[in-house]
Amino acid sequence: IVYLLLSRGGPLGSWGLLVTPTAMVLAQTNLVLPVIAALTRQLVGDSLRDGGDQLRSMGAGPMACALLMLLHDRWAVLTILIAAFGRAIAEVGAVMIVGGNIAGVTRVMTTSIALETSKGDLPLAMALGIVLLAVVGVVNLFIGFAQRGHGSALAGVR
Repeated sequence: IVYLLLSRGGPLGSWGLLVTPTAMVLAQTNLVLPVIAALTRQLVGDSLRDGGDQLRSMGAGPMACALLMLLHDRWAVLTILIAAFGRAIAEVGAVMIVGGNIAGVTRVMTTSIALETSKGDLPLAMALGIVLLAVVGVVNLFIGFAQRGHGSALAGVR
């Protein structure tokens, strides 16, 4: 969809965004928004069922309800963001289509892994894969430390 929008014959073709980092961000956003929307919809439904009536009975308006539920379910929101991050970091196809995999401009780690594998340079592809796994591992460690650091705040939180 992003390719069709940004190609020369597309409605946004005159902007010249195809094979740019902006196009890659648009493609990634297009991929993760459905994940975020579906998981957020489930979280909001569960939160409203569990505590929405109680908050409204105490006089909380819609904005106050939303903020209190967000605070209460902050770790579930973090889980949603982690799922979106996982979806985005693993993507190869959409980024390669709209970005063009141009060295120094639109080449990212996942497209480099695909390129090196197709060229037969398996040691480099494996090294890049290990670096990518290390980046994801560091992000997960950071999130784990953040959750442990707020362990007492997690009592009773989903």
